[in-house]
Amino acid sequence: MQKIDRLGWAAGKSFRSYGVRVGIRVNNPEVLDQLEKYFPPGWKPAVSPVVDRLYSLKVGGSSSRPGVRYFHLLYGNVVRLARTADIEELFTVFESDLQLYVAEVTRHRLFVHAGVVGWKGVAILIPGLSFSGKTTLVSELVRAGATYYSDEYAVLDRHGRVHPYPRALLIRQNGNQKSSKCPIERLGGVAGRKPLPVGLVVVSHYRAGSRWRPRQLPEGRGVLALLANTVSARRQPKTALSTLEHVASRAPVLKGARGEAKEVVDSILHKANGGRPLISQGGSVHSKTNSPK
Repeated sequence: MQKIDRLGWAAGKSFRSYGVRVGIRVNNPEVLDQLEKYFPPGWKPAVSPVVDRLYSLKVGGSSSRPGVRYFHLLYGNVVRLARTADIEELFTVFESDLQLYVAEVTRHRLFVHAGVVGWKGVAILIPGLSFSGKTTLVSELVRAGATYYSDEYAVLDRHGRVHPYPRALLIRQNGNQKSSKCPIERLGGVAGRKPLPVGLVVVSHYRAGSRWRPRQLPEGRGVLALLANTVSARRQPKTALSTLEHVASRAPVLKGARGEAKEVVDSILHKANGGRPLISQGGSVHSKTNSPK
């Protein structure tokens, strides 16, 4: 840390996210404001210089020697997280590490790797790690009229309710590992604002040509399926189990491979709607209700 301290820092700030104290320092003050858009949703400024994790971002540039450029560097405490000539890549590593760190150490909420949408007063959870297809499925559910909550983390309180984590969707194009950010408004959707009880959990992954024939898991296996995607499962096992038991005891957990996301949207919303019929109006899916007699 003493060596990193001597690299020459010009500006910094601290903030809180879900009770976790984070600091960031840079050698170029102009970069500091750019970093805010990579902070976790709901972050708040802090005044204390005491932090749980300190990020140090050194922006490179041209050398006095012709044709020579210095790399951009990123440290998390004393560990070098990135060394790259691409500043956007550095920002992406910073965002990913920061959000994962907060998810792992916070005691205010339980973070589960999952996409989340709201539908008819309940939340639909789609647990899964990267490349499982959860963002694609979330996108299609939003296009069908669901409310957007998250494409990365289901943020649960101790009662098992899901809170909004409305960061921009990270959408991969044609299997490319690089993602582009997509504001939910671009899909014609809106972000949720209030916590919701979980009404359905969909444990699924994309498999070309598969037909969606899910099976409902027993409560215990449903808890294990969620626990496998819980960030702080090892750090806070009792809290994780208690919270996930709230979820699995109240919401059916479906598991199965699926084909294209568009082909399963109606089935998922139908199940989350309590099995009531759905009708399509203007490209959106709505629950079908009988007129009062």
